[in-house]
Amino acid sequence: MALPRTTSNMLRLAARPTTTPSLLPRTSPSFTTTTRRTLSTAPRLYDDSKNDPYHKQSTAATGTSAGPHEGSSSRTDNQISFEYPDDGNLGVREAQVQGRGGVHLKRTLATFSLEGRTAVITGGARGLGLVMGQALVNSGADLAIVDMNKEEAEHQTQAMIEQFKKENPKSEEYDRAKFDLGKKEGVFRIPKITAHYSDVSDPDSVNSCFQEILSSHGKVDHLVTSAGFTENFSAETYPYDRIKKLWGVNVDGTYLFCTALANHLLSTKRPGSMVMIGSMSGSIVNVPQPQAPYNAAKAAIRHLAASLAVEWAHAGIRVNCISPGYMLTALTRKILDENPDLAKKWTSLIPQGKMGRPEDLMGAVTYLLSDASGYVTGADLRVDGGYTCT
Repeated sequence: MALPRTTSNMLRLAARPTTTPSLLPRTSPSFTTTTRRTLSTAPRLYDDSKNDPYHKQSTAATGTSAGPHEGSSSRTDNQISFEYPDDGNLGVREAQVQGRGGVHLKRTLATFSLEGRTAVITGGARGLGLVMGQALVNSGADLAIVDMNKEEAEHQTQAMIEQFKKENPKSEEYDRAKFDLGKKEGVFRIPKITAHYSDVSDPDSVNSCFQEILSSHGKVDHLVTSAGFTENFSAETYPYDRIKKLWGVNVDGTYLFCTALANHLLSTKRPGSMVMIGSMSGSIVNVPQPQAPYNAAKAAIRHLAASLAVEWAHAGIRVNCISPGYMLTALTRKILDENPDLAKKWTSLIPQGKMGRPEDLMGAVTYLLSDASGYVTGADLRVDGGYTCT
C-alpha cells in the first residue's frame, strides 16, 4: 500500500539510495553509488533592514510635509483629484494643425494612401481624435466625425475642409464615383467630411449613428475609437456612478463601434482595419495621480484589440491599438497650467524628457489603418517617449 505523501514520507523518499547506471563500456564491471539528500536552510547573510540603504522602511506618509523619501516618486498621491469637466467647460476651442508640408502634390507613399476609403473617428471633435482625423483626411480618406458635442463636430468639419483647401489650392469637388486621380495631375478631390452625434456608451445611439454614417458615405472601411476620458480619484473614494460612466465611454464605446463596423464589413464581405486608442496606462501604473479605473479600462482596450484581431482575421479585418503616453492636448495643458509640479513630475519620468504632441500620432494611425501595415494585427503601438521602457 502506497504511503500518503506527507512531509515525513517525502523526506524518507529523498533519503533513499539511488542507483547510477555505469558509464563504462559493457565489458567493464558496473558500479553503484549510494547518496543521501538532506534538506537544510542557510541563515540570512544580511538581515539588518534598518541599516540597509536599499531596503529602508519609509516612515514618511505620502502627501505630508515630511519631504521626499524612499519610494515616494512611485506612489499615487490622494491629494491629486480631477473630475472630467462637462462638454461646455472644456476651455479653449482647438485649432486645426497648421503647416503640414504645404501643397500636397504627393501626399503619401502609395501603400500609406487612404484614397477611396471612408473612415470613422469617435471623439473626433477635439484632442487626439481631431488631429488624427486630419491625418486621415490628408492621406486621402473621407471622414465621419463622431462626438457627443455635435455642434463642435460640425465646426471642426468645416474648419478641416477649409484647411484642406488652403493647403491644397488645386483641390476641387468631385463625385468620388467619377473621380479619376490619374487624369488630373496635382489636383485632389476635396474630401467628404461629416459630423455625427453619438453617446458611444449606448447601443441604440451607436447603431443609429452608424446607420446615419452609412447613409451619408455609402460604406465604411476604417475606424478609430478615440472617444474616452480620464479622471483622478483615489480608488476608495471614486464615485461609482462616475466609474460606470468612464468604463461605459472608454470600454463599451470602443466595443460597440468596433462590432458595428465588423458587422458592416462581414455582411459586405469587404476587408477593413480598426485602431483603438488605448494608453500607456493600460500597461503601467501612472504616478503620482491615482486613476485605477482608467488604467483598468485601457488595459481592457489593449486586450480587446488583440482578441478581436484574432476573431476577425479570417475576414481580412485588422484590429490594432495605439497606446499614447502623456500628450499635450488643450485639456492636458489646462490641467498642467493649474498644477505645474505635476508637469515636472511627468516629464521627469519620460526618457525623452518631454510630453508628446497630438501630431505625433498622425503617422502612427495612418500606418496602422493603411495597407502599409497589411500584416500587422493585434499589435499595441506605444507612442510614449519611452515612458514604458523604464
